[in-house]
Amino acid sequence: MRTWRVVLVGFGTVGRGVAERLRASAGELESLGIAPRIVGVLDPRLGSVAAPSGLDPASLLQAAEGEGDLTQVPGALACEGGVAGVREIQADVVFELTPTNLRDGQPGLDHVRAALENGRHVSTTNKGPVALAWPELRDLAAANNVQLRCEGTVMSGTPLLNVCEAGLAGAGVRAVRGILNGTCNYILSRMEEGMAYDDALNEAQRLGYAETDPSGDVEGWDAAAKVAILGNLVLGGSLSLADVERGGIDSVDLDAVQNAVEGGKRLRLVGSVERGESAVTNARVTLEELPQDDPLAAVSGAGNLLTFETDALGAVSVAGPGAGRAETGHALVADLIAIHRAELS
Repeated sequence: MRTWRVVLVGFGTVGRGVAERLRASAGELESLGIAPRIVGVLDPRLGSVAAPSGLDPASLLQAAEGEGDLTQVPGALACEGGVAGVREIQADVVFELTPTNLRDGQPGLDHVRAALENGRHVSTTNKGPVALAWPELRDLAAANNVQLRCEGTVMSGTPLLNVCEAGLAGAGVRAVRGILNGTCNYILSRMEEGMAYDDALNEAQRLGYAETDPSGDVEGWDAAAKVAILGNLVLGGSLSLADVERGGIDSVDLDAVQNAVEGGKRLRLVGSVERGESAVTNARVTLEELPQDDPLAAVSGAGNLLTFETDALGAVSVAGPGAGRAETGHALVADLIAIHRAELS
């Protein structure tokens, strides 16, 4: 049995989802020879705590309710947060779970750097560091003989990046194309039913699909970050967010959506990237008018779908949820299993 000492940087929705999934999957993890132990939680609002002997997930979840105070968890000792906490707590894996910032990647980027520099494996759901600084972080992980994984950055907990690493290895993936942002797809789907853009956006916000500031979704930033991540991790590129041509749905009007439907087509925000002869190319997010027989046209509501064009298998598609507390929590558990298995190989 291998004990994995884990630090959670951030204990919001995703952090709590991880704690819940570690509890729920304890038996399955044990069968795989994995014994996770949460030895630290660093959160600017709830407090930063550490415990070498481990922090009980149920107690952490209970302490986080309401105003929240993690220092009330039995055995918890207050500690430094942020980069200092990442460096000082003796851990094997750091789960970096702070909100995505696509301007400069902070504070997540510094957390990831500190963890890798100090010989910790990293799993992150934060798109910022991976989309903005992948070549640097990849090389830093290799230099310190640790792994950097980010299953939860593209389609939440839907198995994708880890599946590509194993199941599509050697298949000759040439291109990736898909619906990568559930918020945009939900809005376009509602507009097809006659709802105005503003009303569809307001509804998406009420349902929790869109943030209070929806610009990251509707202006295409979220999808562009995912395209960069796919281009790098699946196609072997060295893209940054600036390399992705970006469009959004913020200027689309109801007439355009309805006219497409009347013409037997559908408007969809599509992310795509290709492997060229010498580099990864044609990375873009564009609003496209798709024929009804295009698999992406059939994606309605907040769903996601990705299609990989391969030499060996033709087109391989993966569909599933692109968000959710339990789903994203599962992505971190899946990364922990992948890290464990890689160490055994």
